[in-house]
Amino acid sequence: MVPLLISVLALAQAPVETKITKVAAKDLPAAVVAVVKGAAPAMTIKEAELKERENRRYFDVEGVMPDGSEIEFDLLEKDGAWTIVETQRDIAWSDAPKAVRDAAAASGKAITPVRVIESKQNDGMVIYELFATGKPKDPSMEVSFKDGQAKVLSEVWPH
Repeated sequence: MVPLLISVLALAQAPVETKITKVAAKDLPAAVVAVVKGAAPAMTIKEAELKERENRRYFDVEGVMPDGSEIEFDLLEKDGAWTIVETQRDIAWSDAPKAVRDAAAASGKAITPVRVIESKQNDGMVIYELFATGKPKDPSMEVSFKDGQAKVLSEVWPH
């Protein structure tokens, strides 16, 4: 009986699958486009994905600014309205705040990031996702930064 209980508990803690649907820019809901254009009027929307997990719906909307830089907005639907919960862009590691670089170096994890995504949250927090050589899919480390304080995260940031 005990092994069955353990199996059921393990199953209950399994990660929830995210359903991802590609959405052409022209097929985005007008409300999503309005929020994105309100944040970055000059952005040209290139592609989008609708992500659904744990009774939440997100749109990831990627685009290009007039200077050629890429930007992505993650929007969450809450009570029928869309809100930007994260704004992402690639930056050079040297452009990350010194406190972030120092926290990463002090973590004991030897990582020289080959890609850094700066993810600005709507509460003023910034998450720096650090990608190691040969691991392009998931960050090898995430560092939060708010009010001048940097902290290496022990869990994956939810957005």
